[in-house]
Amino acid sequence: MSESPKRRLLDFLGGSPTFVAEGCRLTGDIETAGPLVLCGAIRGDGHIRGALSMAVKSEWEGEIHAEQGVVAGKIIGTLSVTGKLEIGATAVIRARVSARSIAIAKGAVIDGELIVTSGQPVVSFEEKRHSRSGG
Repeated sequence: MSESPKRRLLDFLGGSPTFVAEGCRLTGDIETAGPLVLCGAIRGDGHIRGALSMAVKSEWEGEIHAEQGVVAGKIIGTLSVTGKLEIGATAVIRARVSARSIAIAKGAVIDGELIVTSGQPVVSFEEKRHSRSGG
C-alpha cells in the first residue's frame, strides 16, 4: 500500500505531542516540552514549547504562549505565538492575540486585539478542508 497522505497537523507536529482528549477538562497551568493537541478544555495558563493545535470543539480560558498555532476552537484570554498563527473558520477568539504572522479563515469570530509582530498584514483565506467530526 502507498503511504497515506500527510495531514496538516501531523506535518508540523514532530516529536511527541501532548494530547488533551475531547471530553477531558483540565483546571490549572500547563507546560509542555513540545507540541500540544487540544480537543477538550483547559482553564489556566499555558506555556507550549512547540505547536499548539486546537480542535473545533476545544476551549481554552487563560494566558497561552506557544511557538506556532492552529486554532479551530474557542479561546478566552490572551494568546502569544512567537511564529505563525493560523485561525480556522470555526474559531471563536475573545482575546488579545499576538504572533509573528497571522492567517485568518473567513468565518472565524475574533473579538479582541490582533498584533502582528513582524509588521506584515493579516492574511485572510477561505478554508478548503472540511471537518469530518460533524460537530
